[in-house]
Amino acid sequence: MASKERPPLRSASWFGGEDKGNFVHRSWMKNQGFTADMFDGRPVIGICNTWSELTPCNAHLRELAEQVKRGVYHSGGFPVEFPVMSLGESNMRPSSMMFRNLTSMDVEESIRANPIDGVVLLVGCDKTTPAAIMGAATCDLPTIVISGGPMLSGTFRGRKLGSGTDVFRLSEEVKAGHLTTEGFLAAEQAMSRSAGSCNTMGTASTMASMSESLGLALPGNAAIPAVDARRRAISHMSGRRIVEMVHEDLRASKILTRKAFENAVKVNGAIGGSTNAVLHLLAIAGRCGVDFTLDDWDKLGRGVPTIVNLMPSGKYLMEDFFAAGGLEVVIRSLGEAGFIHKDAPTVNGKSLWENCKAAENFDTDVILPIDQPLAAEGGIVVLRGNLVPLGAVLKPSAATPALMQHKGRAVVFEDIDHYKQRISDPDLDCDADSVLVLKNCGPMGYPGMPEVGNMGLPPKMLKQGITDMVRISDARMSGTAYGTVILHSCPEAAAGGPLALVRDGDEIELDVAGRGLHLAVAPAELERRKADWKSPIENYVGYQRFYAENVLQADHGCDFKFLVGKRGAPVPRNYL
Repeated sequence: MASKERPPLRSASWFGGEDKGNFVHRSWMKNQGFTADMFDGRPVIGICNTWSELTPCNAHLRELAEQVKRGVYHSGGFPVEFPVMSLGESNMRPSSMMFRNLTSMDVEESIRANPIDGVVLLVGCDKTTPAAIMGAATCDLPTIVISGGPMLSGTFRGRKLGSGTDVFRLSEEVKAGHLTTEGFLAAEQAMSRSAGSCNTMGTASTMASMSESLGLALPGNAAIPAVDARRRAISHMSGRRIVEMVHEDLRASKILTRKAFENAVKVNGAIGGSTNAVLHLLAIAGRCGVDFTLDDWDKLGRGVPTIVNLMPSGKYLMEDFFAAGGLEVVIRSLGEAGFIHKDAPTVNGKSLWENCKAAENFDTDVILPIDQPLAAEGGIVVLRGNLVPLGAVLKPSAATPALMQHKGRAVVFEDIDHYKQRISDPDLDCDADSVLVLKNCGPMGYPGMPEVGNMGLPPKMLKQGITDMVRISDARMSGTAYGTVILHSCPEAAAGGPLALVRDGDEIELDVAGRGLHLAVAPAELERRKADWKSPIENYVGYQRFYAENVLQADHGCDFKFLVGKRGAPVPRNYL
């Protein structure tokens, strides 16, 4: 049988001829020591590296890039590494989310402007994964994702210490008087004991899992620890595979189908994944032209049990998850229960089911049987009502069951500074039934939608033994966080949404089963309050103003409105 004809390479327009322009492109590349045969028609593979020492989770990606290069050379490709803006969740202010779309533009235009036939995305910390996928998906070239992997488990005073999750827990213990400041600082030394991203099922591990369940990464990508030799091996294999993908013309659009997004929603519920995945998958789908909405998260997630017993929903960490069999075990369990599309394609040329059908569960306390779940309803809940007419989200697996049906008086914080000024006041008028409401922390309002939605409880309540309260905001929360926290309230306060009009003492009713969130204030009174409302973005300047004026609301993934849609990566006009 004759072999299938290979598709033409984009890079041939740069390197494949004998005119002045081709001379220039090849000649200047050769000053790095590349040999002439690198330009003989082999695929040029871009290695998009989000490495940065200011992004601790990604600080080891240079080593992985070298492994990718070896794999590319092994398969006859020409690897070229290029940097893009890196987003470090732990350091960036006001919020790394404010720069996700900017990095996606960096990725997209770097691919579009250069002689790249296929791209490997080296990612890790929270926003680097969606940003890179958004940019690459817009260009629609053969694309493969390699995550940096989670750090090793921490321990403190004889118990496992989860990055992020235990920061929140230990901080609350200090406020409650159960842990000294010295003890708190001692835990700091024990938390981050190796390279890698959060070792809990935070947003980084969630998005690594989403990459694999979408079909964009090789099997095993989600859970291999950052410092495990197998993380380097999968990087090498990804380098090999991307060359084959170019020859097969296996572009991103052939992977990122509606079925892929449906599978990802189901997997997110099963792993107890981050609420941030809602925003990121909506944005990625928008770049692919896939019809995928906020309501799909609720509809598709119903009935999906959480079976991964990891912090913040459970008790184990990513290293345990990997040892138990990793994401392939979860996908196999979902497939056997009829939850996923088994025929969804993946980057290795096999279906999602083919990659996972033989997976073995080596620890049923870490990955639970599907009929004995950690939470029966693990999918993200989408709430609507007169307080959030365009929706808000809640993560049931991390919430308190007793608060799923709740009514209480609002304690309102106008912004994060007001919260910090007021929360520790011993005279704060609140009780266990109160609902904490935080405004002006959405995409426009902060700007950049920071991870402050899981507000720490008032110390006066912690000292009474209260460990959870209903909290509502237009902000996000870390995937490592927990509690009965309602997020992404839409429209946000800074856009004049109903959240902006809530006042102390207003009654709010939450009905998770009924998917409702209601503010018990008469429409006429809300209209009166609206007349006094002023937009907080009037004083923004520079990129902050550009961001606030162009960002879509949370129900559309907070992308820039002018970036939505698949544009492809045609060969740019040659000016030489």
